[in-house]
Amino acid sequence: MARRPLPRILSSGSASITRSREIARTAADSATDVLHPLITVVRGLRLLAVSGRQKWVATPKERRGPKLFLAAACVLVVALVPYGPILALITVMGAAAWKGRERTPVRTGPDESETARLRSLYEALVPYFSTADDPDPLFAHGGDWSKAFDAYAFDQDGRLTSLRISYPAYFMDGDAAARSRIEQLLHTKSGRGREYRFGWDEEANRLVLTVLDALSTTVAAQRFVTAPGETVLGFTDPDSVSRTVPVLDGDTMVDASPVVWRTGGRSTEPHLLAVGQPGGGTTTLLRSIALQALQNGDVIIVDGGGAGEYAALTGRDGVLAVESGLGGTLATLEWAAHETERRLITANLARQSGRPAPEDIRRPLWILLDRPGVLGHLAAADGRPDPQELLRIPLRHGRAAQVTVVLAEQFDALDTLTETVRTHTRARAVLGPACPEQIEAVLGAGPHTTPPPEVPAGRGYVRLGAGPVLRLQVPATPDPYDDATSDAHRRAVLDLLPGRGDPIEAAPVREPADKGPATAPVPVAAETTAVPVEAVVAEARPSEPLAKAQPAGAES
Repeated sequence: MARRPLPRILSSGSASITRSREIARTAADSATDVLHPLITVVRGLRLLAVSGRQKWVATPKERRGPKLFLAAACVLVVALVPYGPILALITVMGAAAWKGRERTPVRTGPDESETARLRSLYEALVPYFSTADDPDPLFAHGGDWSKAFDAYAFDQDGRLTSLRISYPAYFMDGDAAARSRIEQLLHTKSGRGREYRFGWDEEANRLVLTVLDALSTTVAAQRFVTAPGETVLGFTDPDSVSRTVPVLDGDTMVDASPVVWRTGGRSTEPHLLAVGQPGGGTTTLLRSIALQALQNGDVIIVDGGGAGEYAALTGRDGVLAVESGLGGTLATLEWAAHETERRLITANLARQSGRPAPEDIRRPLWILLDRPGVLGHLAAADGRPDPQELLRIPLRHGRAAQVTVVLAEQFDALDTLTETVRTHTRARAVLGPACPEQIEAVLGAGPHTTPPPEVPAGRGYVRLGAGPVLRLQVPATPDPYDDATSDAHRRAVLDLLPGRGDPIEAAPVREPADKGPATAPVPVAAETTAVPVEAVVAEARPSEPLAKAQPAGAES
């Protein structure tokens, strides 16, 4: 059968048809651009009419008459006002143009790359959240990830910022090892280089992953808004504490979330232990605490490392001693033990006689020890007592005597801390790089966040007693005499230091027997023996005058 030839318009006119289509499409686009304002106004008028009709239908019948009367009155007023119809037309056209404008479509779900990331994460969790005996598994290979991921959020780069996961009830969320595996997997699949916090809700079988912002490292030492007996250890996440304080961050005043440590007679964590690696920021923390304590208290500093990190505090008002040698440290701590006994005895006598405690025993006394393990090693080699043994009375009875002990030690010397120190330092801080096992060994509980990608000085974790583990960033408080210190930080620290030789805030005048230890090393008297405070307080009577405790080396 012979094939019939195609019509000429179909065989040889394809090029003409293509050109005609392009011309028609270009004309339509040009007309759309020219008529775009008119299209917008018409779309707005249609939307206004639909909105007016909906309101009219929703109006009760008994109220339609008054509304019609009010509308007619408005039309009459507009008609009688000069240029009223023109102004009314312009107003209606403007409202229609605003109502009919093109709006950016709202995203209702993840895009392709985000969907691929969520599906990959879902498939990676299948081996951990599924069993072969589950008849209706929530997690299965090739399953619906939207049933397991209740909520999620991404940043501008397409990386996860938050994710809420529903997991089966049979998953052992009470097992620390099982939870650690899930957290490690999520940390790896969601992207490294960021800090993640994991919130486990065992009751609802949900896990919430949140990306944390880096804590600010630009807050320098300054006067913080605190009450007496409160010390700011550093700053943490805004949703971890219910309090903010105004601080100067660079040149800007902001509200920061502080970690406030309360000391004194009503404190449940009267003493602090800070542990870290070399350069982790434990010395910075002690220096920051000393500057805050000098506002209304006296400070004794023992520099076991002997690096001169506290030279700027030597001879300042309120600084009773800055010791780095073994002899001076033993004499200073022995005086501190006697001072604690004296305060307890005086307070006991005041309570028995119905009088308030004297002012000199209500002034806080702070004992700061940096790396006491070094001095303990020197004392053992010299056959002398460990300086930590002299802290037994201040640690056990310091809360009632307004005596606070703060120790800083490194991880490699934790075994040198005595049992008394470990027992009575219930406020703990870990600064610098540390693995989760080391953090849990010091704080008694592991953090709910992943380690930061970079650990600046003063960055770590803190736990006050049995409270939660919080992230911590210590205010920048460097040694002002260090050449590497910036001028801004040096000036910030020097402005907080008290003067030399001038009394600060009407410090109480003490008798010669109560004077603090001299800055120079004082030899320890061989015949001086500390009387157990329990026995002294038990035998005290109001009618029996008691001699005040003599400092080490004082004449009897």
